[in-house]
Amino acid sequence: MAVAFFTIAAWALTYPSASDPKNLRYLLWKAGVYGLDPDIATGTMIGDSSSDRLVVGKTKLQLQDRFGYLVKPSDASPYLRSCYENSRWKGGDVLFIRKSPWMVGFSGDNAKSLILLKGC
Repeated sequence: MAVAFFTIAAWALTYPSASDPKNLRYLLWKAGVYGLDPDIATGTMIGDSSSDRLVVGKTKLQLQDRFGYLVKPSDASPYLRSCYENSRWKGGDVLFIRKSPWMVGFSGDNAKSLILLKGC
């Protein structure tokens, strides 16, 4: 028991930043056992090499449950709308995760792609 406690404590001290994908709270959120703020989670996903697994294959309803809300391109910020308008997804079925730079492309009701729109 003491070994587990010290291992968890060492992990938390090694990766204290909420924006680090190795942060314990983020890892627990990915596992579905911790209620991390979705805005922090979407920011942390940028550094997570396996962020696609959190989205691809999920339904719109599952993504809403996970992230709180999804945004249509017409309701997104001007920057994100511009990125969408200049992407191969223009006219396609896409939604943004909250106010983040993550755009999700859908095929039917299932997420097909997770696209990070930064520097577009």
